[in-house]
Amino acid sequence: MILQLSSSIKKTGLGISLIILLFSCGGGKTAPSQAEGDTLAFKYATQLSVVRYDGYTVATLKNPWKEGMTLHQYVLVPADAAEMPADIPQGTIIRTPLSRSMIFSTVHCAMLMDFGKQDCIAGVADLKYIKIPWIQQQVRQGRISDVGDGLSPVVEKIIDQRPDALFLSPFENSGGYGKLEDINIPIVECAEYMESTPLGRAEWLRFYGMLFGCEQKADSLFDAIDKNYNTLKALAKNNSQKVLLDKITGSVWYVPGGKSTIGQMIQDAGGNNPWAGDEHSGSVSLPFEAVLEKAGEADIWLFRYSSDHDITYDELRTEHHGYNQFKAFRNQQVYGCNVELSPFYEETPFHPDWLLNDFIRILHPELDSLAPLRYYKKL
Repeated sequence: MILQLSSSIKKTGLGISLIILLFSCGGGKTAPSQAEGDTLAFKYATQLSVVRYDGYTVATLKNPWKEGMTLHQYVLVPADAAEMPADIPQGTIIRTPLSRSMIFSTVHCAMLMDFGKQDCIAGVADLKYIKIPWIQQQVRQGRISDVGDGLSPVVEKIIDQRPDALFLSPFENSGGYGKLEDINIPIVECAEYMESTPLGRAEWLRFYGMLFGCEQKADSLFDAIDKNYNTLKALAKNNSQKVLLDKITGSVWYVPGGKSTIGQMIQDAGGNNPWAGDEHSGSVSLPFEAVLEKAGEADIWLFRYSSDHDITYDELRTEHHGYNQFKAFRNQQVYGCNVELSPFYEETPFHPDWLLNDFIRILHPELDSLAPLRYYKKL
């Protein structure tokens, strides 16, 4: 009766009066209520909270675009539970561990391979962007289904695979997930990319580990990443070298905001991000002239590109006539990351320590004890 009353208290204006009545009738004893859960402490992640209760776990994702609002709430219930726990809160129920999921991004495919759970991948979307040879091979052999474009997947193919969850990345003002919301399959919204720190994003590994029944392995993996990242950060001394990131796309140059994970990593590597004072957690779109004005004297230029070969200075110059106005170009202090030939997108979101190693090695060539460059290569 008390549990039912607790639920109604939230819905009526009589809540305070009822609580007082219960306390006074009990002769001074505290009225029994639903047992409090055990809150899982996150070290860096701020967009995620997890509370364990008897028989289920509640995971709540904050809405990164609307402060104080919830993006999604999940109730994780063991698949082998004889019956559904009583009085579970509202939310999307996920029976764990997951064993056949649709994965819509290359980074989460790579994550499952880190977990040793690649056999849980029933299907993928946007196959052309997944640079993982094993995934490509499994699709060719018909063991993993290709459901087409991530923004408009073939729903019939998804239903045929009978997946237990769909893993998608949410976007601001996206308008939802269309027909995918009507097929009664849990949608896991992968919002870790909206964390403001590299380790905050990586710590979502612990949540995903809960979903796939490998929580201990996920925790150990994150602990190693955390330790390595902070060890590397301690080696990097601050210096005055200004770092320019990426290059113009069409008529716009996307630079990392001051609150972005990659912007913070430049700072953690001891470099100077020209937009460190900016408050954006993502990229900032600017015209070429604005970037030249603020970062024309940058000492080092790092950019990502997609090609079947390593880019040269001559090719870079022909892309845009203004590139040779940058100090880093003139001094040949330019490093490119060819995302076609390196696992940048697959690895760096959940292994920020590996990317930090690249940044520190470039900014501090005197630290010869570091691992070789993994993603970037000097032109």
